Amino acid sequence: ACIWFLTKNKAKRSRPGADALRDRRGETLFIDARKLGFLKDRVLRDFTADDIETIAGAFRNWRSAAQQSYGNISGFCYSATLEEITKHGQVLTPGRFVGAEDVEDVGGCFEDRMVFLTSVLLEQFAESAEIEKAIKINLEGLGYGA
Repeated sequence: ACIWFLTKNKAKRSRPGADALRDRRGETLFIDARKLGFLKDRVLRDFTADDIETIAGAFRNWRSAAQQSYGNISGFCYSATLEEITKHGQVLTPGRFVGAEDVEDVGGCFEDRMVFLTSVLLEQFAESAEIEKAIKINLEGLGYGA
């Protein structure tokens, strides 16, 4: 699901009893919250109070005149200009702008990692073949063999 917050007035202004808002004309905040929350059932994702605060906090920080507390977060939120949106053909999919979250470098060179991962995969293939053989024997014993 997507949630859209629309406002006509993105101009800088102060509000009695609240934080002042900065001029946000020509900017759009994209938030991709797919990794937050939990699946309540097969199709319904629900959010905890902390998840809702994370989303709301990003929005509040983005629009605040004291914007030093806002920063784009890879894989979660991105403040795009109209020019950036135009470059993406006016497609407003959050993932297109927020990108993927930063992944920690596990170290080692690519070649060494591939040699290791390939050996693990080959071991798993061999184990899979043994399991497949055992399943076929069990099915034959039950009269369902091919």
